[in-house]
Amino acid sequence: MSSINALFCHVDDFCQIFEPQWRKQLITQGLKTRQRSKSLCLSEIMTILVMFHQNNYRNFKHYYLEQVCRHFRCRIS
Repeated sequence: MSSINALFCHVDDFCQIFEPQWRKQLITQGLKTRQRSKSLCLSEIMTILVMFHQNNYRNFKHYYLEQVCRHFRCRIS
C-alpha cells in the first residue's frame, strides 16, 4: 500500500508542475471552454493508469472493475 502512496505522490508532484504549463500552451480558437469539476483529479487518473500498466491485465475495463472499484473505492471515498 505504501508503494501506491509513493507513486501517487510522485505523480501528483509531476502534475502540479506540468498542468499549469500545459494549460498555457493550449491553442484556443476564440471559443470559451468550460472547466468542469471532475470526480477524480488528474493525479488520481494518472496513478490508476500507471498501476494498470504495471499489472498483468489485458484490458483496462477488467482492471478497473477488479482492482480499482473493488479494492480502492473505500479508500477514495
